[in-house]
Amino acid sequence: MKVDRGILAAIGAAALFGLSTPLAKTLLDTVPALLLAGLLYLGSGAGLAAILAVRAAAGAGQRIRWPRGAEAGWLAGAIVAGGAIGPYLLMLGLRQTDAASASLILNLEAVFTSLIAWFVFKENVDRRIALGMALIVAGGAALSVGAGFRALAIAGPLAIAGACLAWAIDNNLTRKVSALDAMLIACVKGLVAGTTNVALAMAGGAALPAASTVAKAGLLGLAGYGLSLTLFVVALRSLGTARTGAYFSTAPFIGAALAVALGAPVTPALALAGLLMAAGVWLHLTEWHEHLHQHERLEHEHPHVHDEHHRHAHGPGWDGKEPHSHRHVHEPLRHTHAHFPDLHHRHKH
Repeated sequence: MKVDRGILAAIGAAALFGLSTPLAKTLLDTVPALLLAGLLYLGSGAGLAAILAVRAAAGAGQRIRWPRGAEAGWLAGAIVAGGAIGPYLLMLGLRQTDAASASLILNLEAVFTSLIAWFVFKENVDRRIALGMALIVAGGAALSVGAGFRALAIAGPLAIAGACLAWAIDNNLTRKVSALDAMLIACVKGLVAGTTNVALAMAGGAALPAASTVAKAGLLGLAGYGLSLTLFVVALRSLGTARTGAYFSTAPFIGAALAVALGAPVTPALALAGLLMAAGVWLHLTEWHEHLHQHERLEHEHPHVHDEHHRHAHGPGWDGKEPHSHRHVHEPLRHTHAHFPDLHHRHKH
């Protein structure tokens, strides 16, 4: 079975984020949670900015295309929702909710992401994909159930649920700009989210830790947040929001598996979570969606190769390298083949 590169990107994003979680927890002994989140995000943004600068200086990769028109609005909305509102609501909720209960509530992000994708943005879904999503979410819930649900007031869980909704909105809005350079999107989001989180932490009385700790958090953020988010955007481009969110929801299990490798015990909850998530991922991996569909005329720009959806001509200056990025037109096309709700398959069903 050939695995789509978008699926590999989504699983890679989940793996990087999941593996970073137990490592980030080792820094919580010396750094407050909100400040650590800010340092991780800033490390992500600054690290990716450095990589983008090196790319530009070396002339490697495709030219960076900045968002314009409606794209700028979609990206701004994603940044505000996911980089500012989400972290603030999470910290507000954590003050009144214990960690185990908060982890359980955080599974709502995947649920909200899929519901918005399916019912607001009309992304295609069938029973197989919905069941797979439900199994993956159930696995996350099994993994995060602690001794019981504990909260000082209903406002705490509601705030955390609000954070999940904000991140779900972020995920769906990011899909609208996924044709842009994935690393650029991740860089901008990291810098804004990092600045927001650090500012909130400092306003709450937190002090910056030692330079060595800041450096560790920055490097960890580059891998677990920056490169992870870059792969997440690549997956959005190929799979759509709901499917990408489903694969990314395996991140807590990947983190827990690393903790086991480092000496933590294998618990019944971990085993159950693994079985549920494996079943859900299998349902997604074996999806086959094929029907006669119509491509309307479309003009846009994104990295591509000359496949069945990109059969346009180039001028004499083209060097023949692929993938490449430039403004191109898709003429109307009617055909049948297996596909995901990617950049070129956002048609009605």
